[in-house]
Amino acid sequence: MNKQLLFVKRPIGAADAATWSLEKNPIPEINEGQILVKQHYVSLDPAMRGWMNEGKSYIAPMEIGSVMRAGSVGEVIASKNQKFDVGQYVAGTGGVQQYAVSDGKGFYQIDPKLAPLPMYIGTLGMPGMTAYFGITEVAKVKEGETVLVSGAAGAVGSIVGQVAKIKGCRVVGIAGGPDKCRYVVEELGFDACIDYKNENVASRFKEVCPKGIDIYFDNVGGEILEIALTRLRMHARIVICGAISQYNTKTKIKGPSNYLSLLVNRASMTGMVVFDYADRYKEGAQVLGGWLAQGKLKSREDIYEGIENFPETYNRLFSGDKMGKLVLKVIED
Repeated sequence: MNKQLLFVKRPIGAADAATWSLEKNPIPEINEGQILVKQHYVSLDPAMRGWMNEGKSYIAPMEIGSVMRAGSVGEVIASKNQKFDVGQYVAGTGGVQQYAVSDGKGFYQIDPKLAPLPMYIGTLGMPGMTAYFGITEVAKVKEGETVLVSGAAGAVGSIVGQVAKIKGCRVVGIAGGPDKCRYVVEELGFDACIDYKNENVASRFKEVCPKGIDIYFDNVGGEILEIALTRLRMHARIVICGAISQYNTKTKIKGPSNYLSLLVNRASMTGMVVFDYADRYKEGAQVLGGWLAQGKLKSREDIYEGIENFPETYNRLFSGDKMGKLVLKVIED
């Protein structure tokens, strides 16, 4: 039998257990051109909350009754597709289920001997690609610049800051709680980290970035974005990657009121969606993989177990009760 988490109710505000239904269905037979993947791990990402909404976005909304959309990694156990062999490990979008049938589109082969499987849905997967292309291509980071990163202890922010350091920048993070800030500075090598839960962000911002910032990589939106806009240098760049502080709001999303700072400082604010760089994922993975091998880049996966624990694990994205990339093991040993 195949345990599947079905999306059954569009949430208003935060998603809860009623948003999904855990069901057991027979493992389907595959048709010509298809593969059957025994899934080991699925990725939990803040973007999931946006996928649940009905309305126009950068990707089609999930349909009621469909398997919860998620990145995944697993083993091909049956194949009628010439591009895939039984025994290969693959990453793709298999959804929150133990067995996934696919025509192979969006799946690609990975090597578990080169890196642990969870890393292929983290640093070597969509979060890593988001960070790499976001800071190098969208922000066009340059040596000597000052970079501010919100969500600095998370899957994307932690990689953004490390790449910026590799590129010769001064990097300041924003994270929630002393443990996360300590991790960001002492383990990831950021120059400083602001604890938004226990410090006055605006005041600390002035202390650690007295001359302002050249790049703000935004993962949270809301008040932090407002403050960042007040500290821009000339020709600064803001990358809008996410707005986790706004995803569960039941009221109108809060946007920046001081956007004229962009005009005054001849700055720019650009939205970034990683799928735009899909044809370059291999390039990004090779670069990040090289830095991992050289010890220049650190990867951290926060792994939980049991498909039945998906709702509780998902909520860690918004409570902040996690460190690094959030991953759920769905295979049963």
